[in-house]
Amino acid sequence: MRYFIVDDDRASRVMLKQIIEDSGLGTVIGEARNGEDAIPQILMTQPEFVLIDLLMPKLDGIATVEQLMQNRFEGQFIMISQVVNKEMVGEAYEQGIDFFIHKPINRIEVENVLKKTTEQFRLKNSLLVIRQSLTNIELSEQKTHKATSRDHIQSILNDMGIVGEIGSEDIIAIIETLLAHQHKIAPLPPLKELYEEIAAVTKATPDEILKESKAIEQRVRRTILAAMINLANLGVVDYTNSEFEYYAPRYFDFKEIRQLMTQIEDHDNRKAKVNIKKFIQVLYSDILTKVN
Repeated sequence: MRYFIVDDDRASRVMLKQIIEDSGLGTVIGEARNGEDAIPQILMTQPEFVLIDLLMPKLDGIATVEQLMQNRFEGQFIMISQVVNKEMVGEAYEQGIDFFIHKPINRIEVENVLKKTTEQFRLKNSLLVIRQSLTNIELSEQKTHKATSRDHIQSILNDMGIVGEIGSEDIIAIIETLLAHQHKIAPLPPLKELYEEIAAVTKATPDEILKESKAIEQRVRRTILAAMINLANLGVVDYTNSEFEYYAPRYFDFKEIRQLMTQIEDHDNRKAKVNIKKFIQVLYSDILTKVN
């Protein structure tokens, strides 16, 4: 891996370079004392990782990251700072910072953070390859037939990684039912009515319909939770991922996605509140846009 270090403290730059190269983590291909000097060098050399100090003269770390992102730099950022509070951390994450290294610099922390970022970088690249392959398959299929509403729904569910979940068929049935009745986006009919209408297709008696409608609700809930976990995993790997940026805040309560991301990073059990109504309403709105 190739690293670029931006820090106004020469001793910190020397120490970081020594840790990286002595540990066999990669090569330091450039250094700069401030963000202003760093930007043209980083854009020219395109390192995989940029280690950048938060507080620097001329241009601070967050402003430097913002300018690099605006110039379509695709590497990952690791912030170096002895000043850490919740507001700064939040702003840094919003600008694309992936990890923090605290000052004074500690060899063990640096090695652990860089090993973790390397693993995530490789995973991100693997996901990009898989996604490109799926996109190519989808484009090939689109050439052979005109996309139906079901195709559009499956495409969105595929983006979220849930097209193979058992509840995906229930979600497709709900959207197709709404389309068939030409419902307005808001207000949608109660979910209970939708579940019962779908259940009535395969069940005859009131008791069977009630039982199946409850099963549909549980399948849909589990499938939407799976989508939330998949997107949270994407967010942990790449906060600027286009699918994460589009689906996570639009289809779900974003605070629940953030909670799942924290659970993933801490290796805790995945738990979150599932807002079925919001998911169905946004999905229906998107499908209406595509089919009309």
